[in-house]
Amino acid sequence: MVALAGVLCAQNPVSVTKGATVEGIVVKEPGGEPVKKALVELIAENQAQGGDYTALSGPDGTFRVDSVLPGRYHLFAERTGLLEADRQRSRGDGRVLTLAADEQVRELRIRLQAAAIVKGRVTDEDGEPLADAQVSVLRQTYKLGHSHWEQAGGERTNDIGEFRVPNLPAGNYYVSVSPPPDFRSLIEAGGAAPKKDDPNAPSTSYQTIYYPGTADRSQAAPIPLHAGDEFPINFSLTPSVSLSIRGAVVNLPPHTSASIVLQSRDFGLILNGAEIHKDGSFVIRDVSPGSYTIQATVENASTPMMARQSLQVANSIDGLRLAPQPGAIVRGHLRVEGKGSAALGISGDVFVSIESTDASEDASSVPLLTHVANDGSFEWKEVAPGNYYVRLVAQSDAGQDWFVKSVSNGGVEVRESGIAINGGITSIDVLASTQGAVTDGILTNSKGEPVPNAVVVAVPEPRLRGREDHYRKTVSDQGGRFTLRGIPPGEYTVFAWDNADGDAYYNPDFLRSYEAQGNALHLKEGDRKSLQISVVSVAEDEP
Repeated sequence: MVALAGVLCAQNPVSVTKGATVEGIVVKEPGGEPVKKALVELIAENQAQGGDYTALSGPDGTFRVDSVLPGRYHLFAERTGLLEADRQRSRGDGRVLTLAADEQVRELRIRLQAAAIVKGRVTDEDGEPLADAQVSVLRQTYKLGHSHWEQAGGERTNDIGEFRVPNLPAGNYYVSVSPPPDFRSLIEAGGAAPKKDDPNAPSTSYQTIYYPGTADRSQAAPIPLHAGDEFPINFSLTPSVSLSIRGAVVNLPPHTSASIVLQSRDFGLILNGAEIHKDGSFVIRDVSPGSYTIQATVENASTPMMARQSLQVANSIDGLRLAPQPGAIVRGHLRVEGKGSAALGISGDVFVSIESTDASEDASSVPLLTHVANDGSFEWKEVAPGNYYVRLVAQSDAGQDWFVKSVSNGGVEVRESGIAINGGITSIDVLASTQGAVTDGILTNSKGEPVPNAVVVAVPEPRLRGREDHYRKTVSDQGGRFTLRGIPPGEYTVFAWDNADGDAYYNPDFLRSYEAQGNALHLKEGDRKSLQISVVSVAEDEP
């Protein structure tokens, strides 16, 4: 066997007499043709104990990585124009390996396949090319039961209106085209703008359209892409009545100004902005129908101030008022209880985050993460009004079993209901337990054989399925072994899928299809339970 491998920079090495060896072959499907010069990466889950290693596949597609520190790793292979063939790794989990000292993992087979491409041309109503139009390839995903769109790829058209979006995994996609930034001047140059002698004529503009040519996103049609597809799509943009948002930013402090941003609630893209006039009024023109978040941020203020509001735009909006308020301060204290908590204490690798309890909030909202000091104190600043829940992030191995047991605000328990934040200073007390439940086991197929690289998810009871902090997820290793740690007490159903795509388990319709095939599990604090689970295969036409 000819192999070309390079072992690079194991981080924070520990004293191990002999490391593990990982070897295998990278092939292109269909056909199993060897892939040379593929970059193979082995990334440790725990960077404090493991390391990162790379190898380059040889002319016959084989690779070898030596002297690997013990631990749990994710294995990836990359080659220009090729992607890993397995659907469940479309989110980047890679192939999971659990390695012991001196272990020999041989005959791994990493399957790559040609990426798909979407290409085409964008023109105006006269067939002339539209340069610099934004083409977005979108996937529909689920965030705790609510549908969201995320961008899988994008490209702006060139000077002759052409675009090409490469490196797309197989799957169902939606394609949109947004007009170029200077679309208004293009319309005026083409004579489509209202004439000055007709002040009552409606303003027109190019608007975002979706394949097969609709401005209504609900009427967009998915495009099924297979490995190696080059899917041609052409778009023609025509002027239509322009929607606008008119309003004012009120109660601005003296000697300050404000900025306005309009952001899509579906895929987090900043679509438009507006200048604020001296009296605080603003106009945002050329808005396509859809769901948005509008945000006003005060500039030059002694205290950060902002106003944020959700909008559903179906017609032009007039008279919108935005009143910026100072962001709230949330202060708290973390206490840890349970076996070994006194010895563990709170070290420097413990963080807490607050996340919105409203899963339908815009996709751009991100958790606020803060470090916990050695005395257990923590603080967030500039928190927008809303309802939030608390999550714990402990990076040590011991911290994997921790879970948030209680959150109180003014003596009232708010762990399940969430913390209501409306400005000012909010104080909370967080109690964490070191005794989260653990369940482990082996995944098998219908023949009783272990199944590697399957997605294993502990799904909470229905009333908590809108709370991401109650889910636990992992991937089985090369022997079909899995471990779910730090599970809060409660009722769960454990599922295992060999090809579940992305976060499909957050989709209630998807879960409903497999509810009878899950494994019911009742867990108490400190429980340790083992399961043997039969893996479920997802039909190819499902999400």
